[in-house]
Amino acid sequence: MTGVPLRLPDFFIVGHAKSGTTALYEMLRSHPQIFMPELKEPWFFASDMQPRFQPPRGGALPRTLAEYSELFAAAHAGQRIGEASSSYLWSRTAAQRIAEVRPEARIIALLREPASFLQSLHLQLLQSHVETQKDFARAIALESRRRRGERIPRTSHRPQLLNYSDHVRYLEQLRRYHRAFLKEQVLVLIYDDFRADNEGTVRAVLRFLRVNDAHPIEVVNANPSRLLRSQQLDDLVHSVSVGRGPLSRAGKAALKAITPQRLRRDMLRLTQRRIVHADPPPADERLMAELRRRFRPEVESLSDYLGRDLIALWGYDRLG
Repeated sequence: MTGVPLRLPDFFIVGHAKSGTTALYEMLRSHPQIFMPELKEPWFFASDMQPRFQPPRGGALPRTLAEYSELFAAAHAGQRIGEASSSYLWSRTAAQRIAEVRPEARIIALLREPASFLQSLHLQLLQSHVETQKDFARAIALESRRRRGERIPRTSHRPQLLNYSDHVRYLEQLRRYHRAFLKEQVLVLIYDDFRADNEGTVRAVLRFLRVNDAHPIEVVNANPSRLLRSQQLDDLVHSVSVGRGPLSRAGKAALKAITPQRLRRDMLRLTQRRIVHADPPPADERLMAELRRRFRPEVESLSDYLGRDLIALWGYDRLG
């Protein structure tokens, strides 16, 4: 029906991945005064991060503002509408594009200590087939070649994500949002605080969103980092899930004929969790220390910008 205003978000969780965004999304969407769609990561406003190809397992993302607004059509009158895309903090276009469409929107940014964040991000990119280099140090070392378009995995639908150091330009990223929105519209959360006090952090977010902060909150531990036991086994499960190749297409068709969609999805996730994935190994402390020395100037500038001693919180004062 023409003339009906589009339903668009009142707030945005803008990232980063592996920094508590999924847990925050799950906890907020259980609140009766908040509506968040089933689809997390629409990426709609990150126009500078267009994929090389549509990943088969991902499903189509909204391309027009009208398609995007359909994500929120089920929201009840009076509910605060939210959206979560971890790409929006990384993106160079998202802040301004959001401001053009929703200048009164509220922004929630989550930041994590750079070295541990990148280690977890690397594991996630392996799982999503954006990355294929299993050794974290070698993946970091490949960044300059990948900027030149070399050593890009054929399965990588968004190779921009392989520029690891770009993800932790936190000061530059926050400034984009502070230029586009009033200071009181932007809430910056630190991952350590969220991990230490899930419930208290979420209640602070509810107050920021101006909804009832006394509603019961169920603590969620979502999207933990996992290690691939076997790239070949993961590729096999992935190919069956998307129906790639004649044998996997036949297998998926047979599975589809006898099991409902949700059960199929749960079965594949269970296979990945129990057989393909494992708990990650301990971090390489020498590499982590090297990365922390590399990113210390960024953390120092961010500490000054936020008025908080992140050097001490994140242990950068113990690097020597």
